[in-house]
Amino acid sequence: MAVYPLATTPYSGPRPTPEYSGIFIPQIWSGKLIEKFYSATVLAAIANTDYEGEIRNQGDTVHIRTKPTIAINDYQADMPLTVQRPSSNMVDLQINQGKYFNCVLDDVMETQADLNLLSMWSDDASEQMKIKIDTAVLATLDAGVDTNNKGATAGLISDDISLGVAGTPISLTPSTILDKIVDLGTVLDEQNIPETGRWLVLPPWAAGMIKKSDLRNASISGDGVSLLRNGRLGMIDRFTLYSSNLLPTAVEGATKAYRIFAGHPHGLTFASQVSKVETLRSEQTFGTLLRGLQVYGSKVLDGIAIAELYAIKGAGA
Repeated sequence: MAVYPLATTPYSGPRPTPEYSGIFIPQIWSGKLIEKFYSATVLAAIANTDYEGEIRNQGDTVHIRTKPTIAINDYQADMPLTVQRPSSNMVDLQINQGKYFNCVLDDVMETQADLNLLSMWSDDASEQMKIKIDTAVLATLDAGVDTNNKGATAGLISDDISLGVAGTPISLTPSTILDKIVDLGTVLDEQNIPETGRWLVLPPWAAGMIKKSDLRNASISGDGVSLLRNGRLGMIDRFTLYSSNLLPTAVEGATKAYRIFAGHPHGLTFASQVSKVETLRSEQTFGTLLRGLQVYGSKVLDGIAIAELYAIKGAGA
């Protein structure tokens, strides 16, 4: 059953092109766009794509079975045993989001141009898709983060790790940012999240702070080459670090606060595909249309596997 929302008012305007016309070559353009999309997006690095092969069209729903929790009971000799019947909760991943592009290359432009314009446009379409979809999915993470993994009293066991809340964000500076990265690691440790595969997404200014921190010294970081020499952030406290301009933000007084996420791919699933990419002759002009539709869905499967730091750029940083 389709879950994609329909337009509230049916479109009654002119139809500029037929539903299908001319040459259709999805094999070339679809594969090209998928490859470029995944080389650019941060979601491919921080989310699992275990269920991507199970989606076909916009409106599909993937039913995901979760692992049950097995009860451990005390035992005494000759006591009757309590029998548990484990059951798995079902989580639905809805492929209910879609974005498209549609552009035309006039024959005159194609003849006079010294570049492959359709190839150039597909490159840009891939980048624009990445920006739109990354932004949309990252904006949904906050609602799925477990309450013990964010806020002023984070930590399932500690209950006293300050990761910032609306109104009182954490002020990050080169001297404090490493401590907060360690705090994020501690929060995930207390939830028994695996150490292998952990990720952390930072805004570029926070990534710059790390390069200004004590880790810029190769001897302190334990690396053979300092961060300032190689320009890579690499790993800190078991996190593989990524930089993104697309993290969600909020206004805090006269400054901007960022929602910085850390976690494990187990926590977030993301499925995406280019369901339609085609070139065809335009009906209203002498030219070739290049159009594409990308459908996707995302779901925080396990909020304990994602932690959130709500922070601002500290004064003088």
